[in-house]
Amino acid sequence: MDGPEPDTTPFDAISTQSNRFLRTYQAYLDKSTPYVTYRWVGTVVLLICFFLRIVFAQGWYIVAYCLGIYLLNLFLAFLQPKFDPSLTQDEGLEDGESSLPTKQDQEFRPFVRRLPEFKFWHAATRAVLISFICSWFSVFDLPVFWPVLVMYWLVLFALTSKHPLRRFGNFADNRVVRRQIQHMIKYRYVPFSVGKAKYSSK
Repeated sequence: MDGPEPDTTPFDAISTQSNRFLRTYQAYLDKSTPYVTYRWVGTVVLLICFFLRIVFAQGWYIVAYCLGIYLLNLFLAFLQPKFDPSLTQDEGLEDGESSLPTKQDQEFRPFVRRLPEFKFWHAATRAVLISFICSWFSVFDLPVFWPVLVMYWLVLFALTSKHPLRRFGNFADNRVVRRQIQHMIKYRYVPFSVGKAKYSSK
């Protein structure tokens, strides 16, 4: 005699379907990882569509402003190192360890981003897509004077770009910027791969 079947609630069915959707979504994300150029081209095309929507609709400026602030925050996190090399080196010296390679086949890579490229792309694309969807609902079209938002964003961008690796949110002067550049040169971490040696198998 068969036992009674377990009761299934609508919540269980929704949870099962959402888990299946999330697994499929993650599988497609994993497959797109090596296609860096295509991913970013798609994001830029989506961003251009959003900007065209804002320009032609003459509205949703607050959505565009929030998107700009969020993308600026992501970009600054992308440029920042995950660990401060000077603090890491000091801790290693206290423990008797060295941050330099100890074997011949080891490679010294001092720069690790606080926000990896894939997570940067994924968060930026998701934000642009959400902003584009919001631009089709009148509830998000708040009346604002858009030149003020543009000027405020440009000032914010200029102040934060003076010193993207700043601490405690203080805006930097020229001495701090010069000291930060010397810090980057001393500990040899650069967020860009331009000018670095590339090796290939013969």
